[in-house]
Amino acid sequence: MNQADEHNLGDFSDLDNGELTVCEVGALEILLCRVEGKLYAIEDNCSHADTPLSEGRLSGFQINCPLHGASFDVRNGAHSGPPAYTGVRCFEINENDLGVTVKIENEKSQSEEGPQTGFFQTR
Repeated sequence: MNQADEHNLGDFSDLDNGELTVCEVGALEILLCRVEGKLYAIEDNCSHADTPLSEGRLSGFQINCPLHGASFDVRNGAHSGPPAYTGVRCFEINENDLGVTVKIENEKSQSEEGPQTGFFQTR
């Protein structure tokens, strides 16, 4: 099982509904957005085009990649279909009077998980 590290991101109580911001935790960029009063955190990188999702448009719970329009649900990172074939990482966050913390799971190395394989259905 992977372990998670908690990182303090600061105070985002002034982030309004529909607004986006990006935080860096090491080399990882995390997109924070508020929808219907709740704060969400996903990786700020389109799984299809390697483009910052923060440059896209937030519509309800969907963030659209500015390059090809791939759409991801900010609640769970799931993609809604092509051109993206995989979702993006979603992070557990805690918002309280002290600010926002994010839990980032330590990823297993490829040797622990085995080789990465997969295919895309074309029809």
